[in-house]
Amino acid sequence: MEKLGRKIVRFRIPIFIIGLLLLIPSVFGYINTRVNYDVLYYLPDSIETMQGQDILVDEFGTGAYSMFICEGMENKDVAKLKEQIEDVEHVSKVVWYDSFADISIPMEMLPEDIREAFNADDSTLMFIIFDTTTSADETMDAIENIRALAGKQCFLSGMSAIVTDTKNLAESEVAIYVLIAVVLSCIVLALTMESYLIPVFFLLSIGMAILYNMGTNIFMGQISYITKALSAVLQLGVTMDYSIFLWHSYQEQREKGEEDHKEAMAKAIAATIKSVVGSSITTIAGFIALCFMSFTLGLDLGIVMTKGVVFGVICCVTVLPSMIMIFDNALEKTKHRQLIPDFPKISDFVVKHHVIFAILFVVLFIPFAYFQAHASVYYNLDASLPDTLPSVQANTKLSEEYDMGAAHMILLDKDLDAKQKYNMIADIEKVDGVKQVLGLESIIGPAFPESMIPEDVKEILESDNYELMLIMNEYAVASDEVNSQLSEINTILKQYDPTGMLVGEAPCTKDLIEITDHDFAVVSAVSILAVFFIIFFVFKSISLPVILVMVIEGAIFINMGIPFLTGTKLPFIASIVIGTIQLGATVDYAILMTTRYKRERNHGANKYDSITTAHRVSAQSIMVSALSFFAATIGVGLYSNIDMISSLCILMARGALISMVVVIFVLPSMFMVFDKVIVKTSKGFLPPKE
Repeated sequence: MEKLGRKIVRFRIPIFIIGLLLLIPSVFGYINTRVNYDVLYYLPDSIETMQGQDILVDEFGTGAYSMFICEGMENKDVAKLKEQIEDVEHVSKVVWYDSFADISIPMEMLPEDIREAFNADDSTLMFIIFDTTTSADETMDAIENIRALAGKQCFLSGMSAIVTDTKNLAESEVAIYVLIAVVLSCIVLALTMESYLIPVFFLLSIGMAILYNMGTNIFMGQISYITKALSAVLQLGVTMDYSIFLWHSYQEQREKGEEDHKEAMAKAIAATIKSVVGSSITTIAGFIALCFMSFTLGLDLGIVMTKGVVFGVICCVTVLPSMIMIFDNALEKTKHRQLIPDFPKISDFVVKHHVIFAILFVVLFIPFAYFQAHASVYYNLDASLPDTLPSVQANTKLSEEYDMGAAHMILLDKDLDAKQKYNMIADIEKVDGVKQVLGLESIIGPAFPESMIPEDVKEILESDNYELMLIMNEYAVASDEVNSQLSEINTILKQYDPTGMLVGEAPCTKDLIEITDHDFAVVSAVSILAVFFIIFFVFKSISLPVILVMVIEGAIFINMGIPFLTGTKLPFIASIVIGTIQLGATVDYAILMTTRYKRERNHGANKYDSITTAHRVSAQSIMVSALSFFAATIGVGLYSNIDMISSLCILMARGALISMVVVIFVLPSMFMVFDKVIVKTSKGFLPPKE
């Protein structure tokens, strides 16, 4: 490895220049990578609701729809606005009162279902159908164009409107996320490192790695907005350790008397490669575990962050050393006394009172395991957005004025007997929370011939193979009431048409709940097993994987249990990914201390001295690492107006601090309690026999 280190030092200027040149294609790739703002898109293609969405596109020419509320407008003005909306590109159909009868005809003459569906006290409702999918760029452009036509008394609801607002908000914030993370990380590093200038080079090196990572996302076709928003901040947080280790290793070589700066850096690179590659494996394992999710947002985030860690390691041992060597004189001039002190007294205190800390950990472990398992989670996507956004306000209007949640859609066999259709509609309308079922049969009634149906309406509700029915529902998406309602409706549907499908935002969200509950168990198991076996092979120990994983899992339980105690609802994605991210990113703290404990034991020190030394030597590095991770995420968590991003960042920031505290105070206690077991079940903890 030292040979490689010497080559990197020798070619430091070409490496730095190549690193800068690679930023050009990276920026191009970053700019041209499409971002997907529809979380439901990541549901598996194999489930019925997603297959139904494909049928809507293929058979009916639509994948998206919106409810459009107009308040205080004359019918003639509404009709004029409807014509303008119909002219908007990618608007397929607009269904309103005049779709069924001339506006000169009194509304009382319309069927009751139609009248109630499209009118409330001082407002009327249009049903806008798009010829593109929910999160397509064309649909979002159409949403913006409709809003430009509408006045302040008009409100556009629906999933496409939510996706559009999410896009606008996320794009306005993402640059600020990075700026906040960089500034706070700089402050923490300037205070905790020996040089005021070195944080700048850390962040430049990591920034280049982030751009390489984001640029290569173009080969994935598209990434989720959550991945885009989190990956830069998360990559900064989890790879900062590597830069810190290189710098400390370089300084250590200098302090040992290595006068040749180049040779000192070569040895530091060699030491860093050995340490960082091993350390990064646990982090990568955590992110790879996300790839096992059926909900493929995990795959999206997992791939991007795995790449990010790899790029972080490469830049740490190539670009960063090059910059340090080029600007070595400037770094020497900006050195200062490190503000974080050594911890000899604290180390002695922790080891002497290890029984108390061990008991305290056990006492907290059990209740917090319960708390984290019972923390409240939400799945309705608009709940993660500010109330001031137009789509959220529109959904509130829809609920208040029309007593309506998201509409469901039924796809059924066109050739199903008419009598069966009438009977099915009647049965569905008896289900709690169902307001109306709008289909060809409910529009004309049994006494009217099909020829009386307006052609525009018929095109919307009938294709070559399927008939489409709309179910107006009063329950909120993701609520227990609507999920129970959907189960009952689906049972009725299958009785009349076994091939029929129930689709829409609420059915997709119900599937999301079921799938992510399963994913949580899978991801947790995969990440724990992966980290367990990595520790097993690294330390050649049976007991240490159990102890280290248990300690970090305890920290995770505390972190995820706090929302239960505070009554905070978490976005569903947080409950799945945070445990895996915290385990992969912070188990390194435990591995660092364990490595030094093993070394001291191997050199013949008794358990007390070994653990005290390991604690004293590693505590400072653990604190710097945890504080830098905290700094990279907490600012974003406090700033972001998107709760899904805010919650994830706050949980990651808090998780880093909790893991730091648990490792510093609990892990040495576990070593003291289980030293005999560790020595007997592990290789290399006793001095070699002479």
